[in-house]
Amino acid sequence: MSISTGPIESSLSADRDAPLIPAGRLLPFMVVTALFFLWAIPNNLNDILIKQFMKSFAMNRSSAAQVQMAFYLGYFLLAIPAGQLMRKFGYKTGVVTGLVLLGCGCWMFYPAAQAGVYGFFLAAEFVIASGLSFLETAANPFIAQLGPSASSAQRLNLSQAFNPLGSITAVLLGTVFIFSGVELTQAQTAAMQAAGTYQAYLHTETLRVVTPYIVLGAVALLWAGLVIMTKFPAVGVEDIPRDSVTNIGEVKLWEWHFIFAVLTQFLYVGAQVGTWSYFIPYVESATGVGEKAAGYMLTATLGAFAVGRFGSAWLMKYLPARMLLGIYAVANVVLGLAAVTQAGWLGAGCLLTTSLFMSMMFPTIFALGLKGMGTKTKTAGSLMVMAILGGALLTKLMGILGDSYGLHTAYLVPVVCFVGVALYAWLGAERRMSAVAQ
Repeated sequence: MSISTGPIESSLSADRDAPLIPAGRLLPFMVVTALFFLWAIPNNLNDILIKQFMKSFAMNRSSAAQVQMAFYLGYFLLAIPAGQLMRKFGYKTGVVTGLVLLGCGCWMFYPAAQAGVYGFFLAAEFVIASGLSFLETAANPFIAQLGPSASSAQRLNLSQAFNPLGSITAVLLGTVFIFSGVELTQAQTAAMQAAGTYQAYLHTETLRVVTPYIVLGAVALLWAGLVIMTKFPAVGVEDIPRDSVTNIGEVKLWEWHFIFAVLTQFLYVGAQVGTWSYFIPYVESATGVGEKAAGYMLTATLGAFAVGRFGSAWLMKYLPARMLLGIYAVANVVLGLAAVTQAGWLGAGCLLTTSLFMSMMFPTIFALGLKGMGTKTKTAGSLMVMAILGGALLTKLMGILGDSYGLHTAYLVPVVCFVGVALYAWLGAERRMSAVAQ
C-alpha cells in the first residue's frame, strides 16, 4: 500500500503559480465584485435603522432588533432555494434573481413609510435579505472558483475588500440623510404630546428612511440589466480544485472542516452584526456624544474594516489564511473584553478597532470551508450563507442583555464568538487529506 502524493503536489504547485484572476475572466470578476459593494449598503443601513426606529416608533433595543431578525431570516430561508436554483441554471441566474428581489424590497420602503407600519418595514427587510441571500450564495463561491483553488481565499478577500467601502457609504448616507440630529428630551416629548404634534414628528422621522432605499432599488435593477448582458464563464465541475479530486474519495456535505466552518460563520456574523448594530448606542452612552457624532464614529470603524480587508489580502501572500484568522480572532477577544470592562472613550476606541481585525474573517472562513467540496460547492455555499442567521439571533440576544444589564455587558456575546473563531482557526480550518491509493 502506498500513498500517492506526486500528482497532487505538482497540481498544487501549478495552482500557486497561476494568475489570481485567469485570462478572459476579468470582466465577470469586476461585475460580481461590484455586488460586494452593493449588498453592503442595505446590510449596514440596518445599523442606522435600528437607531432611527427606536426614535420614530418609540421602541426599546430588543424591539428595534427585529429589523435584524427579519433581515437574516430572509438570508436563512432563501439560501437553500438559491443554491438549488443555481445548481440547475447557474450563477448568473442567481445573481439576476437576487438583484431583482433587492430592488423590489427597497422600493417597498415607500409604502411602508407612508403607512407608518413597523411590520411593513420588516416585510421589506425580509424581501431585501432574500435578494441578498441569492447574491451571496452566488457571488462568494463564484469568486472562489473563478481561479486556482490555492488562491481562493486571497481572491475572495480581494473581492470582499470592496464590501466595507459599501458599508462606509451606507453609514454616511444614513448619518446624513436619515438622522435628523433632533433628539427630544422627556420634557420636549411631553410638550409635543400635549400639543398633539408628537405623532406628526414621529411620522416625519419615519419618512427620512425612504430616499436612500428608492435610489438603492433603482441601482440594483439597473445592475441586473448589466449582469444579463455580461458573459459568465462556466465554473463548477470543470473548475473543481485539483486538490479535491485526486485520491480523496467522494466528497460529503458532512465533511468535518465544512461543518466547523458553518458553525464558525454563524458565530462570526453574529459578532459582526451585533457589534455594529449597537455601536452607536454604545458610543452615545459611553462618551456622551450625540447620534450624528456616533454615526461618524461608526463610519470610522467601517473605515478600519476596509483597511483590514485590503491589508489582509496583501498579508495572505506571506501568511497562511488560517494563521492570520487565528491571530485576528485573539486580538478581538482582547479588544472586546476592554469594551466590556472599560465603558468610556477607551472602550469605544477598542470597539472601533475590532473592525480592523474582523475584516478578513467572513471571506476567509467561507473560502476555507468550501475548499475540497468539489461538486458539492454550490450546496455548501448555500449552507454557509444560511449561517448568516447568527446575525439575527445573536443580535437579538445582545438586545435582551443590553436592556437588562447594560449595553457594555451585551458585548460579552461577540467576545465569546471570537473565541469560537480562534478555535476554528487553530483546530478545524483545513480538510484532512487522508486518502490512500492501493
